[in-house]
Amino acid sequence: MELIIGGTGQGKLDYALSQSGCQGTPEQLVDDGVLTGKPILNHFHLLCRRLLQDGKAVMPVAEELARREIVIVCDEIGCGVVPIDAFERRWREETGRACCYLAKKAERVVRLYCGVPEVLKPLRTEAVAAFEEEAQRYLQGDSCTAYRFLGAQPMGAAQAGIRFTVYAPAAKQVGLIGSFNGWRPQPMKRLPTGFWVLESASARVGDLYKYRITTAQGESFDRADPMAFYAEKRPNTASSIYLLSQYVWQDQAWRSAHKDIGAKGFDRPLSIYEVHAGSWRIHGERGGERFYTYAELADTLLPYAKENGFTHIEFLPLAEHPLDASWGYQMSSCFSPTSRYGEPAGLMYFVDRCHQEKIGVILDFVPAHFIPDFYALQQFDGSCLYESEQADARYSEWGTVYFDFTKPHVVSYVKSALDFWLTVYHFDGIRYDAVSNLLYVKGCEELGRHEAGIWFLKNTNYQLQQRHPGAMLIAEDSSLFAKVTAPVAYGGLGFDYKWDLGWMNETLRYLALPPARREQERALFEHAMRYFYQDIFLLPFSHDEVVHGKKTIIDKMYGSYDEKFAQLRTLYLYQYTRPGKKLNFMGNELAEFREWDAEKELGWNLTDYPAHQCFTRFFSALQHCYLEQPALYRGDYDARSFAWQEQPEAVGPRACVFQYRRGAGETALQVGLNFSAQEQWLTLPARPSGYEVILYTEAAVFGGGCPDVKALAPEPVRGQAGCRVRIAAYSGILLKAKEAPGGEGGHASEAGKAR
Repeated sequence: MELIIGGTGQGKLDYALSQSGCQGTPEQLVDDGVLTGKPILNHFHLLCRRLLQDGKAVMPVAEELARREIVIVCDEIGCGVVPIDAFERRWREETGRACCYLAKKAERVVRLYCGVPEVLKPLRTEAVAAFEEEAQRYLQGDSCTAYRFLGAQPMGAAQAGIRFTVYAPAAKQVGLIGSFNGWRPQPMKRLPTGFWVLESASARVGDLYKYRITTAQGESFDRADPMAFYAEKRPNTASSIYLLSQYVWQDQAWRSAHKDIGAKGFDRPLSIYEVHAGSWRIHGERGGERFYTYAELADTLLPYAKENGFTHIEFLPLAEHPLDASWGYQMSSCFSPTSRYGEPAGLMYFVDRCHQEKIGVILDFVPAHFIPDFYALQQFDGSCLYESEQADARYSEWGTVYFDFTKPHVVSYVKSALDFWLTVYHFDGIRYDAVSNLLYVKGCEELGRHEAGIWFLKNTNYQLQQRHPGAMLIAEDSSLFAKVTAPVAYGGLGFDYKWDLGWMNETLRYLALPPARREQERALFEHAMRYFYQDIFLLPFSHDEVVHGKKTIIDKMYGSYDEKFAQLRTLYLYQYTRPGKKLNFMGNELAEFREWDAEKELGWNLTDYPAHQCFTRFFSALQHCYLEQPALYRGDYDARSFAWQEQPEAVGPRACVFQYRRGAGETALQVGLNFSAQEQWLTLPARPSGYEVILYTEAAVFGGGCPDVKALAPEPVRGQAGCRVRIAAYSGILLKAKEAPGGEGGHASEAGKAR
């Protein structure tokens, strides 16, 4: 029901007809106080008069009218001189009371004065209702989709104008400035909930804009939009209006096949190539633009990753950030992919191309903190809107500002950002950076649990698991917090994987020792398997291990140049045959000796050197071996798929020999690792047809000293049921039982041959 009021002769009926689309002029709309079903009721004030003359009450009819789909037109009869006649006074009072009731119940109220309509109560359309509902969810911490109503949203057709909405409850005034209005502030309207809105008919896709916020103290700051979908290239900081729906996706087949929990890869091969988009390759000084664009990466990085056997590409953070040297970990905007590498549609194109080539894409995201720059989120509306009011709890060890998850709208903001990347950009997973800072105050167990951060993780992961059942949620967590990968319903944090930083640290510490020291540290190497089944672990050799003077992976190995290469091959055989999914930072596959420098591209010229060339061949062969052997990835998190094999006389150099089984039954594989400086024998369980070598790290084609892998055929052990094989110092071997005569097997995998 709508109500239109005004003085006599103000054109109320004509206005009602123009708004309703009705034809003709309704003359008689009521018979004896009963509605005849016409869409417009004209002269409601006369209806009230007739009811009173007939001795009937006005309010019951008004209540009935309020329930109808009808437009009510009424004169303002309460104005002017108060009549002496009692009936006239009563008529005015009853009509006024009924109009007040109708105005309260009406969806819209319009008053005409001198023929000009003034909307006293706007029509609450479906869009308005949806906005109000989403706003309430946002303020309650329950929104996953704030990006649908905040920021710069097109009104109807893309060129019909832009609706700007920003949350700034403590601001005294907010003005919209942009390239479409000469950067002169247009006042925005404040809603009771603290949101500020403005509909601009002149703003267009591609225009730049900011919010000029006047604080309660009278200070003014120009702020980038917290919900911007695109931004100017650094060092400029304005937001840019962008239409996300313009890209047409072609990855429907991939999305359909990866929409359920099976896509998380628990029983599939999962080998992640961690990439910094700005330094994988660079253009040198080409026009001052050294970065590859998203489209150029699709033409180069994608085929490289696929050729080398990776199943997924994981980008270091792509959310907009001002400082190249932060690698993306100090972000300024949660919803804008950095403009360094092109437009948002370019990133969509990259992900789309990957999916069409059956490669998944994971995004590294920083949910704990943001930059302190005043054009971004810090003290956004003059108050601590996104951060803590307590100064000692506000800043991180990196000088960034912590999100304050005690505030429900902050939970909605960051949760919506995570959903945004999965929904809008079709990412297959999110790696949460610095999770320990959300579990403990400032990441320190000694300071106590971070209860708000824990609640944020549980709440967010639970909702994301419901909305994106096939997406991988990965925790980079260095703490001992329990049940990181347990479902929220069972008291866990709801992640799918956790980086096993303990395994990484202990393994690299072990391999940095000289062989004589390793003999006393056997437990250090084996320790990670003792807790492995407590969570769902992923085995990372990430960017964090090849910077800041830590040395690269190969340079961490003990020994001479050649010994480092030999041990590096054996280390990677261990990583790819041990339970747990795999992650390697770019350059690991090249055996880089130079630490990663974000200002330089990888050392692609290394493949001109024989040792590096052989290692890259080994790494690719190992990756494809991993993809070809189900025993290496199925049942990763089932304790029955792995068992250490007892080593007789595990003292002296023998203490540096490790042997284990992967898989179960006749398809099980045998792995032997020799981290001693001497040749060693491995004893293998008896098999009717013996064993064949799948991969040997000392094969000549990989840079080792064994010209003929077939010559390594295991030999029977006199007086025992098993057999044994001799392997070189610092080497590793992967074997499988031959099929019985008449079977289809009996030949080595391609990964064990010269490629």
